[in-house]
Amino acid sequence: MNSLVYEKAYQFAIRIVNAHKYLNREKKEFVLSKQLIRSGTSIAANIAEANGAISTADFSAKISIAYKECLETKYWLSLLKDTGYFDEKSFHSIYKDADEIGKILFSILKKTRITDN
Repeated sequence: MNSLVYEKAYQFAIRIVNAHKYLNREKKEFVLSKQLIRSGTSIAANIAEANGAISTADFSAKISIAYKECLETKYWLSLLKDTGYFDEKSFHSIYKDADEIGKILFSILKKTRITDN
């Protein structure tokens, strides 16, 4: 198990849950926040699945899904900022975390794809 990326993704998922609560309670935003919570919490879930993979290809496929979910999450975060639901400071803080996780996942993915060939 790559515990560093899993722990970062898990902590990120907690931030996403809290952002979802904020968007629902304070901003009364229910549609975009639902998309955000789905993709944002899915990252760590897919890493957890990857850690139970039965082969390198299975592991790589799950990490690939986690990476794609991270990209989707960054999209929803940007859209929420650009539509006035997040202020710049809050957005940059959480986006920076998503970006870091994405870079780690991409690095893992490149390594697993190289050894797969």
